Amino acid sequence: MTILKKETIDFAENAPKAVGPYSLAVKTGNFVFCAGQLGLDADSGTLVAGGVQAQTEKALQNISAVLKAAGTDLAHVVKTTVFLKDMNDFSAMNEVYARFFRENPPARSAVEVAALPKGGLVEIEVIAMLD
Repeated sequence: MTILKKETIDFAENAPKAVGPYSLAVKTGNFVFCAGQLGLDADSGTLVAGGVQAQTEKALQNISAVLKAAGTDLAHVVKTTVFLKDMNDFSAMNEVYARFFRENPPARSAVEVAALPKGGLVEIEVIAMLD
């Protein structure tokens, strides 16, 4: 049996620190598994103002920073999961999301949840490939 090694990413420049006892991402094999990112400002650790669109943009910027720290980028994302506080925000989130994944968008799930950490409106997690 082959045992894959894993490497944790616990810091990413321009991304907020984890809000709990978890890694920002884990690299194993040819994949990077990113923890969910909220629309948090990296410096203050607070949610950005401007509603679900602003939080979606910031969450995806945070994901981009984590992927960079792991040695990959948004172009290598193969799967995303979007957690929304209110499914009525789907279209507004989707407008922003589409700007980040213009070509060959990854597979995606989107689900409504009862609540998100820090009162967030959206949280996004991704799985990306390494070169």
